[in-house]
Amino acid sequence: MSNPCWTPAPGEISKTKLAAFMQHLQQFCGVTHQNYESLWGWSIEEPELFWRAVWDFCDVIGIPGERVLELDSLKGMLGASWFPEAKLNFAENLLRPSCNPEAMVFWGEDRIKRSLSRQQLQAEVAKLTAGLLELGVVAGDRVAVWLPNLPEAIIAMLSCASIGAIFTSASPDFGVQGALDRFGQVAPKVLIGVDGYFYNGKVIDVLGKLAEVARQLPTLQQVIVVSYVTETCTLTGIPKALGWHDFVARHAEVDSITFAALPFNHPLYILYSSGTTGVPKCIVHGAGGTLLQHLKEHQLHGDVRTGDRVFYFTTCGWMMWNWLVTGLASGATLLLYDGSPFVWNGILFDYAQAERMTHFGTSAKYLDALSKTGLIPNKHFDLTPLRAIFSTGSPLSEEGFDFVYQSIKQNVQLASISGGTDIVSCFVLGNPTLPVWRGEIQCRGLGMAVDVYDDEGNPVRGVKGELVCNKAFPSMPLYFWNDTDGIKYRAAYFERFPGIWCHGDFCEITGHNGLIIYGRSDATLNPGGVRIGTAEIYRQVERLPEVLESMVIAQNWPPGSLGDVRIVLFVKLREGGTLSDALEKEIRSTIRNNTTPRHVPEKILAVPDIPRTKSGKLVELAVRCVVHGEPVKNIEAMLNPEALEHFRNRP
Repeated sequence: MSNPCWTPAPGEISKTKLAAFMQHLQQFCGVTHQNYESLWGWSIEEPELFWRAVWDFCDVIGIPGERVLELDSLKGMLGASWFPEAKLNFAENLLRPSCNPEAMVFWGEDRIKRSLSRQQLQAEVAKLTAGLLELGVVAGDRVAVWLPNLPEAIIAMLSCASIGAIFTSASPDFGVQGALDRFGQVAPKVLIGVDGYFYNGKVIDVLGKLAEVARQLPTLQQVIVVSYVTETCTLTGIPKALGWHDFVARHAEVDSITFAALPFNHPLYILYSSGTTGVPKCIVHGAGGTLLQHLKEHQLHGDVRTGDRVFYFTTCGWMMWNWLVTGLASGATLLLYDGSPFVWNGILFDYAQAERMTHFGTSAKYLDALSKTGLIPNKHFDLTPLRAIFSTGSPLSEEGFDFVYQSIKQNVQLASISGGTDIVSCFVLGNPTLPVWRGEIQCRGLGMAVDVYDDEGNPVRGVKGELVCNKAFPSMPLYFWNDTDGIKYRAAYFERFPGIWCHGDFCEITGHNGLIIYGRSDATLNPGGVRIGTAEIYRQVERLPEVLESMVIAQNWPPGSLGDVRIVLFVKLREGGTLSDALEKEIRSTIRNNTTPRHVPEKILAVPDIPRTKSGKLVELAVRCVVHGEPVKNIEAMLNPEALEHFRNRP
């Protein structure tokens, strides 16, 4: 494509938070930059100046101390200690006074609507915090939350953070074993659950699951139950249970919070890896690194300003929930949604119009699915306030970019972003001052020394390789829970290239200094020794109107061989569709004409459903295990594990 999809107007560039930050640097440390590449290069060469400037520009509440970064040269990236003298509190920064009085709006499908002012939010946090303190919850204790994307989840997180307790969450669509695989590893003192949730117009009761999970967590001192689908739920059979309203009512007169002044690296969150290849890893994130990274990403890369209204379609089991809620620290109003995005096709855009949404966040799979419904949002909804659309979860195809600009809004920054649970933030993301090129992520994140390496560990441009980060950054995990010697941590990120973070994404840096991600490295296809990213095939197959979704794997071939592989493509067709010879031929020719002959699958098979994780990511490795007759270690992490049966004994 010779022209960008979108270019910011010069008059708009000067209004961005990023432009303001570049002016701030002139006053803060006498540094001037003419363009983003210059700023990015400086941010990784001068990390101490950069991150101290972010603290100052974003007005972090706390004491930064004199030192920004201490390095142990023998430990490399793992020897970095950020702001070792600092004291701050994550919750205090999110609950800061703001000229924007509205904290959040909640929609539960098309049934329930609520809103909380910042004053009301602080009052609710104060009451819950008093209750947790009365239970004996102290800094370092774990509080597990098994809730839909409700305001109560944010209230609980802020209460934990105000004390210094460690917050960990999962969505209630997990089964009992899925919840225990996560919460059982971290021994929580308190479990906050729910009576049920709405999905696609149906009420899903989870009290039975909650009771079973509570019975198998021996460290619990209290179970707190939110009544969401009923006015008052029955707690019989749930040990140590009390309703949310009864629990906080005991402290109705409390209206203030004493925020604990904690070290920069005090644990804030425990997040979990997807767990599709075994018991999930418990990844511990620090308060200071999470706060600084999110402030940088929201304000400098997302251009989130005080009074903006920020939405992300997520659950409490995906790191984008953690990313979203930090928007309070930038003075934004959070727009929360729980339920199916297709309870009717336009519900999220109805929400955007009604609540004057400025930032719309979702997954690439949602955009792809929406494009096949026939809905044209810009014909039916007023999206005038919308300035940015965020997409993550999987690579956004070139056709996904086309759909956004043709059918949602022309004058909008489309920010495809990528990072993950491992860093609870992004390596590569958007930029309000740069053009958007079809199929490309706009830039590498400030302060993130991101590169692409070939198999020998050499930096490469314009060709595919491994996404790496070769310098320390504040939002690196503190450690993995129950990994006392750090072996699992080092194995997860630092074995591929010793001392260098290897993220496991197969990608390319383009001539625009943008990035294209081709899929996970561990799912990369390798027929005849040529590496092919799965997203390269998905982009072509899903252009066809007959194909709703697809999944591609490499099958050992001949059977039992550990040598070469063949590419096998599975397609989910529109209702009533059949995989005819003509459609097979069209699929093959589309792939061949737009990629290379090596990308063309040897087998194409139709399946009624495609398995994915609860955050919507494809589970190629699980399908590959099923095809090869190997066990799938943790189906509890999957949204639709029954779909795996469609791949058994095939091809």
